[in-house]
Amino acid sequence: MSAAERPTVLVLNGPNLSRLGRREPGVYGATTLAEVERGLIALGAELGLAVDCRQSEYEGRLIEWAHEAADRGWPVIINPGGLTHTSVALRDALAEVAAGPGFHEVHISNVHAREEFRHRSLLSGIAAGILIGCGTNGYALALRDVAHRLAGTGE
Repeated sequence: MSAAERPTVLVLNGPNLSRLGRREPGVYGATTLAEVERGLIALGAELGLAVDCRQSEYEGRLIEWAHEAADRGWPVIINPGGLTHTSVALRDALAEVAAGPGFHEVHISNVHAREEFRHRSLLSGIAAGILIGCGTNGYALALRDVAHRLAGTGE
């Protein structure tokens, strides 16, 4: 299958995730976002998927990308960072993806073992899957689940 024929999965990272590897490595690890993205692109190729990775510090940009995914029928893997707990607008944009190809929510750290305000996600209730506390490996786990769902072998 050529790259153009492979289904696309959009991987979105929100505010502060550009700082992976430098920001609180005791919480988020030493792996950089560029390393995560390279690994996902390689894994996607093995799974027969094209992986499009994007990061923004801005809520509106993430919303625009969620709209693009909904319009194109792309599943989404998203680590929304702090917007998880605050953005009704991002939830509304992702609801359209959830009604179509679906999205997976990823959090590198175990947010439930952290501050109380991190325990509530506005997105989890509409996500196809949620990966929490698996480190950066959570992205790969989410991508594998997307591949299973696209192949009709997932639940």
